[in-house]
Parts: sequence; C-alpha cells; structure tokens
Amino acid sequence: MLDFGNTFRHRRVLVTGDTGFKGSWLCEWLLAEGADVFGLGLPPTTQPSLFEQLALGERIQHQDLDIRDADALCDAIQRIQPDVVFHLAAQAIVRHSYEQPLESFSTNVMGTANLLEALRSQVSPERACAVLCITTDKCYENREWVHAYREEDPMGGHDPYSASKGACELVIQSFRSSYFSDPLASGVALASARSGNVIGGGDWAADRILPDCVRALEQGLAIPVRNKHATRPWQHVLEPLYGYMLLAAELRRGLDNQPQLRSPFPFQELCSAFNFGPQITSNRSVAELVEELIKTWPGTWKDYSDANAVHEASRLNLAIDKAYHLLNWQPSWDFPETIRRSIDWYRNVSAGENPCRLVQDDLRAFCSESPNSP
Repeated sequence: MLDFGNTFRHRRVLVTGDTGFKGSWLCEWLLAEGADVFGLGLPPTTQPSLFEQLALGERIQHQDLDIRDADALCDAIQRIQPDVVFHLAAQAIVRHSYEQPLESFSTNVMGTANLLEALRSQVSPERACAVLCITTDKCYENREWVHAYREEDPMGGHDPYSASKGACELVIQSFRSSYFSDPLASGVALASARSGNVIGGGDWAADRILPDCVRALEQGLAIPVRNKHATRPWQHVLEPLYGYMLLAAELRRGLDNQPQLRSPFPFQELCSAFNFGPQITSNRSVAELVEELIKTWPGTWKDYSDANAVHEASRLNLAIDKAYHLLNWQPSWDFPETIRRSIDWYRNVSAGENPCRLVQDDLRAFCSESPNSP
C-alpha cells in the first residue's frame, strides 16, 4: 500500500456522501488503511450501487442523513467526533442541475455551510479535525481556454451545478478566513480539492458517459454520445482519492505536530485549494474516450449531438503542479490504462465476478504501480 504513515489507522474518519461512487471507493481504501470509518449520506440512488456491491453498510458505521438538515448534521458531528472529515456529499450531475437547480444549490452550497458550521461548533483544539471538502474541476469560470485552470483562477459556473460548486469553494474560503485561519487555535485544518472527470468501476449514475456506455454495451446497442467534441481531464477514481488522502494525512499530522509525509511546506500552507487532475495527455474528447473504450469491450457508438441541448463546457483542463510541488503527488495511470481498468471492471462484474474483489484488486494494482510509492 502507499504510505500514509499510519495516519488513518484507528482514526475516526467521516465520509459524507459515502453511498456515492467516489465515496464508496474512498471508504474501501480507508478500511484497508485500518481507519474507523463513519459515513453520512442519502440511501443509494442507483440500482445497482457500488455501496451495496461492497456491502459497506455492514462494514462501516453509516447513517442515512441529508446534509441540508443542519440540526441532524450537527448532532452527527457531536456523536462521531471525527479526527478526519472527507466531505463528498453533493448533487453531482450537470444535467440534473438544470432540472432541479434549487436542489443543487441547497445541497452543494448550504450543505457544505451546514457541515462547516457544525464543525465550528463541535471541534476544539483539544479535539482537532482535518477537513477536506471535495468540489470539482467545473468550479472555475470556464472561458473555454485551451490551457489549464490553476487554483488561483476565478470561480464561476454557467450551469447550476458548476455555479453551486464555485459558490461552495467561496463558502469554504470564507469559513477558513473567518474561523479557521489558525488551525492550531481553532482545531480545524481545512482544505478543498478539485478533481477531473473521474471514471472507474462501480459508477452507475445516469447521464455519465461511462455508465451510459456500459448500459448500451450490455444490451448490444450503439453507445449514445451527446457531446463528442467536448474535452475532459479523464482520470481513474483512485488517482484523486490518493491525492485527497495524502492531503488529509498531511493536515492531520500537522495538527498532531508530527513530521509531514511528503510536503516540504508548513501544513498551514496546505490549508488551501488543490487540483488533482491527470497528465495533459489524458485531456481527450468524449469521442476519443469511446473509441478507446470499445477496443476493450467491442461495440459501436452513435452521435446524438443536439444543437438545442443544455449548455455543457467544451474544454476543461486542470493544472496540477501545485499538488506535485507541495505534496509530491502525480498521476499514475495514463489514458489507455485508465479506460482499460475502468471497462474491465464492468465486463468482469457483468460476467459474474465479485465487485468487492475487483475493487480491491484495482486498489492493490494502483498502489504497487504508482510513481508515488515510497
């Protein structure tokens, strides 16, 4: 396994959004690290769901909870008393945000504010907590640039989802400046993380390209492609999760006055925003992704571009040099390997193999092949 200095072992680690795709992968990795994992989130919204395929409801301490319920969230924080928080709970689908904009804003903006306020009221220097809020690459004011967005670029958002995530980052910055500017005095070390377009086995959501591909391939249908020219920073789910865990470990070790794992910078400087994206060669179009995918799972695709469709960004790249220089983090799997690993998971599950074993196999492979290995 990659070295986190035993930072998570026997720690009380809270994952909001644990029933989602990324949250489920993160819980599995934290369990492998020996963490005492707690989860807060809505019941799974897809069938199947990775959360259920991994039987996480029986392996972590999960509570059904809507983060828009401020009182219930505060009570949960008081009960759990987490050492580390990974905040992933969100409404995460762009097209759904057009249909239900208030749900996206209330969940993503007020839900995050509710969490940070609960932490402000419940955490103390004697019971400190490292907090990492996960947003998205779409939080930036997208100007359709060919060059990559850096952490200092302005927040924005054309669609409700992107705007809600840009606003979420402003909420995080506001709480950090107003209440958590001195992590040792407040007891809260707060950072945020923005990843690329995350793919991998176990994502069953609607209106996401990989699950859409799998559903079509399983039925012998042509893959429907809505926006073939759109470019995205594609990355396997384990890539940003490693970045999240490394950053959270550094924050926790700083609160504990322990030596840092990788960063040569004071941990207070890590209380900021980080991009965790792929190498520039993995910024590919949707058409390129589908063409690469059908090399592993043969099939066809059909262009369903609609000039009247709701707006989605055409170009989106992330600069990742900050994560490299401050955390010594870098991506592991290139574009073809990311696609192969992802689609192999679905093919093997479709053939009857155990989803949990496949997740654990990918985790072991990632850790053994990573350039971040000690």
